[in-house]
Amino acid sequence: MLVLGIESSCDETAVALMEEVAGQVQPALLSSVISTQIPLHRLYGGVIPELASRNHSANLPAVLREALEKAGRSVHDVDVFASTAGPGLVAALLVGNTAAKALALAAKKPFIAVNHLEGHMLSPFITRPEGLTPHLALVVSGGHSLLVDVRGAGDYTLLGRSRDDAAGEAFDKVAKMLALPYPGGPEIDKLAAEGDPTRFAFPRPMMHEDHLDFSFSGLKTAVLYTLPKLTPSGDPHDLDRQTMCDLCAGVRQAIIDVLIHKAMKALKKTRHKVLAVSGGVSCNSALREQLKSACERRRVELVLPPNSLTTDNAAMIAFAGLLRARSGDFSPLDTPVDPNLKLAGAQTRK
Repeated sequence: MLVLGIESSCDETAVALMEEVAGQVQPALLSSVISTQIPLHRLYGGVIPELASRNHSANLPAVLREALEKAGRSVHDVDVFASTAGPGLVAALLVGNTAAKALALAAKKPFIAVNHLEGHMLSPFITRPEGLTPHLALVVSGGHSLLVDVRGAGDYTLLGRSRDDAAGEAFDKVAKMLALPYPGGPEIDKLAAEGDPTRFAFPRPMMHEDHLDFSFSGLKTAVLYTLPKLTPSGDPHDLDRQTMCDLCAGVRQAIIDVLIHKAMKALKKTRHKVLAVSGGVSCNSALREQLKSACERRRVELVLPPNSLTTDNAAMIAFAGLLRARSGDFSPLDTPVDPNLKLAGAQTRK
């Protein structure tokens, strides 16, 4: 079975092909092509939805051709077409979703609408030789922070979520306050490597609450109130480099402390022995190192996707689509996109 996945939920235009091989637990990722719009949106300090959708339309044909060429396949070889149906920017979602539906209709092949969060959640297992296994999932991206009890494909229990700013959103908003380029997460990570994380006593929101939800808006506010204390103008351009590095280190460590504390608490609650971490924030170098140490202490297997699969990509959409296709769970062609799409069938447990 050959699955073609398309992702266009935000500012990455991506196409991937994945093939199930007889006798192998894991499907083979034949190609994964991503066209990023970061240089374009960096000019505005964030993603402009109209520009994103317009560029998806312009970029998708070339990305599709390249993905097929790299896989050594033609569109006629594809057995299932999958695309992101949400959550995301509605106009951006429509580009990839409509293209996948059109291809499925023309080829008379099945279509699968994939939840973007489910794609991220399952992405650590794309390269795991043993395949998907029951685990605790920590999804940390620009718009979402989730803890999910995963018992199998499509069998999910939501344990905790961000109540306001997600981890990636907090990184980006703090970076904007500090006049750092978009996207802010990698810039903060880079400067934090030279900083002292103990210089500023930033809050760890909801770290000691009984529930497993997240909140990072208070951290953002703390940085906002700290800036005028460091320079009369409040202008981050007036900060010396070491102070900037220390600020970034303090913010990064505050976010990491909350994420790891909540993840370890959820592992104890669910008794899982596998923790899978995904989403754009999962490529943060310090988060990876500290998660590894925390999991080793608790004898928990840590599963992380390669850096190339942490940000938005179509490999995760093809993989989630393939798992759905195995059980014949296809989508009608009139399935709408939903910018606020929830995980299908996920129950909430506190």
